[in-house]
Amino acid sequence: MRLEPSLVAEVLEFYRQAPTPELMRRANEVCKQTYGNGVFLRGLIEFTNHCALDCAYCGIRRSNAKATRYRLKVSQIVDLALAGWTYGLKTFVLQGGEDPWFTTDRIVEILDGIQEVTGGQGAVTLSVGIRAREVYRRWKAAGADRYLMRFETSDPDLYASLKNGAKLKDRIQALSDLREEGFEVGSGYMVGLPGETEETRIASALLCHELDLDMVGIGPFIPHPETPLAQAPQQPIDLAVRAAALVRLLLPEANLPATTAAGSLDKQGREKMLAAGANVLMPNITPESVKKDYLLYPGKICLDESGFECINCLDIRTHLVDKTLNWTRGNSRNAENRGVAL
Repeated sequence: MRLEPSLVAEVLEFYRQAPTPELMRRANEVCKQTYGNGVFLRGLIEFTNHCALDCAYCGIRRSNAKATRYRLKVSQIVDLALAGWTYGLKTFVLQGGEDPWFTTDRIVEILDGIQEVTGGQGAVTLSVGIRAREVYRRWKAAGADRYLMRFETSDPDLYASLKNGAKLKDRIQALSDLREEGFEVGSGYMVGLPGETEETRIASALLCHELDLDMVGIGPFIPHPETPLAQAPQQPIDLAVRAAALVRLLLPEANLPATTAAGSLDKQGREKMLAAGANVLMPNITPESVKKDYLLYPGKICLDESGFECINCLDIRTHLVDKTLNWTRGNSRNAENRGVAL
């Protein structure tokens, strides 16, 4: 539920003036008021790194001839979900490039399989880009609960430069379509992009608030050597930490992941995000044989070990910031309060 305008103004004033430790402390207090000390787990399955798009920041962009491409079979994806369910995971994120090979029907087949192996109890988030509204409707009927589609920046001109002239308004319309079709809706943005300003970052947080998002993913921009932004300067993790804290203050009932990108840029990056109000971790259960090829950015962590092995590490990390893993489905309180069927 969105804050009243007067409260938004108070949050922004505090954000502009507060040093990072104080901002983090306040955001973490707000998170604990809503979600307690629990950190929800999502089993991440990166099922294809083929992509029809050519985004300027992304390592799996269409024109990166050095990328080793792969697609998991439908049966592999379902088997991974079964393994995760057996381990105790209750929710899964299926993420991939915008790959036309995974047609509407193939995604339905995957959803049907996951519903079968989880007895209809597993929550599924799709993250496969813009599709037609009727496609979202079919996927919702087949068992998809949530959809993640980051807008990456609130600046329309910067967005167009990053995405070959694509229009930010089309991305926002797709998020609106997903909400109207009954999904828990997630989006978010990168911080530290070349051409971005502090006002851009504030505007991106305010866009999350305006959209009343159920999930918000925030991560640092990390330049990839095989992209047009290879020489862009790397900005410090502090920008991402402050962004997460601001979004937590603006959207107290949303779910916020401590992103892998944060942990890749800074060894304590995920802990810092958790201490700034994040309440979700996503162990990557993609097979190790292909995990190394889903490189949106360089230096990605946890590529040589099973996502299930990573959970033990994540358990320790959460305790370092006085939190604990929560093995439930982890529905967004914001979506529950809107009456979304979960």
